[in-house]
Amino acid sequence: KTQRSSTNRDRTEAATVIMVLFMVLLVFAILFGNLVTLAVVLGTKHFHTPQGYLKASLAVADLAVGIFVVPFHPCNVIGPIFAGCTLVSITTIFLLTIERSIAVLRPLHKESVITRKRTMILIVLSWVGSFFLAVSPLVFSSEIALEYNSCSRMCNYALGTIGEFPRQAWNILLLFPAFDFTLLGGTVVINIISLSSIRQNSKRRKHLAESEVHSTTKPTFSDIKAAKTIGTLTVAFTASFTPIAVFVVGNVLGNKWCNFSFFAFWILATNSCWNVIIYSVRDQKFRLCAHKLLMPFQRNSTAKT
Repeated sequence: KTQRSSTNRDRTEAATVIMVLFMVLLVFAILFGNLVTLAVVLGTKHFHTPQGYLKASLAVADLAVGIFVVPFHPCNVIGPIFAGCTLVSITTIFLLTIERSIAVLRPLHKESVITRKRTMILIVLSWVGSFFLAVSPLVFSSEIALEYNSCSRMCNYALGTIGEFPRQAWNILLLFPAFDFTLLGGTVVINIISLSSIRQNSKRRKHLAESEVHSTTKPTFSDIKAAKTIGTLTVAFTASFTPIAVFVVGNVLGNKWCNFSFFAFWILATNSCWNVIIYSVRDQKFRLCAHKLLMPFQRNSTAKT
């Protein structure tokens, strides 16, 4: 028994060390990646566009996850911020998809419909609405509370045992997956329509000679590339968000799913460092600006060596 207890203790300590190391690396990746994104978007005139402002808003939401959520602040801080930033991310990706779909489907109307002022208003509304929805379980139901979950290592909205609380509390908790999947579903549909239009335009270019009339009614190459980038963002976020949505629904129905909850929450948190990688791979202009931004650090490290 003593040997078995010692072995279990060693495994627990090893798992704790691995988890702490993972968190440290994740914090660094989130902070570094999103600070680079903000520096490129805000420091380069080329990105001072509605699309650039939306990407900056998405980077700020991801930064908040790295600063407030991952390092384990008090529950009343982690819970609403993680939920609010997740909702901001979904809303922003939806707005990016709408912006790109207009650029692809209605290129002549892009400048008049998509303006900086309207984009800034939508960004503010997305933040206000998302955080209002994030705190709504605590505001509108006294039966719901934030509790630290030893399985997920996160602060979750807790409901209690099935049958103990009124159905209203269940419905409030289900607002999150309902809202999220509605927006994600709409985002996926709009992306499919935009990408289908891009494919049709590509086929037409192979069969029809380019003329001045045709070129004015078709999306530009940069608009097409940006639409594909947003499509990749949507796929990445949907893949990382789906496990947590399944867990929330299952939790409301009374399932604990301890191991699954850990992976679900941390897969979603990891998504906060993926956007800069997607931009770097898909957007050559972003990649060049990021490389130029990091050149002084590379020179300093080379000089020290």
